[in-house]
Amino acid sequence: MSHVVVGIDLGATKIALGLIDSDNRILATRRLPTNTSDGPESAVERIAQRINEFEAGLPAGQQIAAVGICSPGPLDHETGVILDPPNLTGWRNVPFRQMLADRINMPVALEHDAKVAALGEFYYGSGRDEQNMVYIVVGTGVGAAFIVESQLWRGMHNSAGEVGGITIDRHGEPCGSGIRGCVQSYTTGPALARNYERIRQEAGQPMPADAQPTTGELVAQLAEQGDYLAQEVMNQAGEALGITVATLAMVLDVELFVIGGSVAKSGDLLLEPARQIVPDYAFDSIATQVRIVPAELGDDGPLLGCGWLARQTLSEN
Repeated sequence: MSHVVVGIDLGATKIALGLIDSDNRILATRRLPTNTSDGPESAVERIAQRINEFEAGLPAGQQIAAVGICSPGPLDHETGVILDPPNLTGWRNVPFRQMLADRINMPVALEHDAKVAALGEFYYGSGRDEQNMVYIVVGTGVGAAFIVESQLWRGMHNSAGEVGGITIDRHGEPCGSGIRGCVQSYTTGPALARNYERIRQEAGQPMPADAQPTTGELVAQLAEQGDYLAQEVMNQAGEALGITVATLAMVLDVELFVIGGSVAKSGDLLLEPARQIVPDYAFDSIATQVRIVPAELGDDGPLLGCGWLARQTLSEN
């Protein structure tokens, strides 16, 4: 469809917007702080202003036809309501799709951020020419989206994909959600930082008092530089991810697993231990078919997925 659309990635701290042409190329981008404490009305107004800026820069006679937006969940994609996402403090039962549509007077689609990132990768990135794919995002949390026979599989209550709660060690430490030994307690950025500090303490090498704050990104950097304790933490994270992939492969009979998110930017530090451990947790006939690959599109994935969503909204209307 030969329409210019806008994709919007609404996050807890920032909002990214992309102007996307009919060839699915991102022509221009904007970023602004979410400022959640100012409320959704403020976010709608500032988004509308950026959309107007995009449109003002288009050639004469061309205009933006639709908008696709993704948000942290939980949300209701059918009604366009953001329900009660923990990362958007104070935003409860917000009819965001309708608020934005009323403000900009054009069709708007709203979808969960992990699902939209999966759509971007499926159509334009690592999942091109595939029919089935699991997208796993590893960042401050762990979530997934399942695409089966080229369709998003949502589950009965639109909750399919909460793989961060899969238990790896039933005797392990509980994560923030209270689930003991789950994959999130090994793989997220905060978990990497916490586990690195713990393993140093156990090794008699506590963090220096004047050390910079420990982050998942720092742990990955230290592992890359040869810090064997950081490497151990990254191996544990990768193996937890691999066990999750093996479990999903056994249940879903899907071969392609695309890994995205901030922690996944550590590349093979995370992915290679995952690949190595899959055969230990799946039948040989299944494990040999599994492919674990990094997401290709990076931060463009959600924007392009939102663009695809916007075009679908146009075709449905």
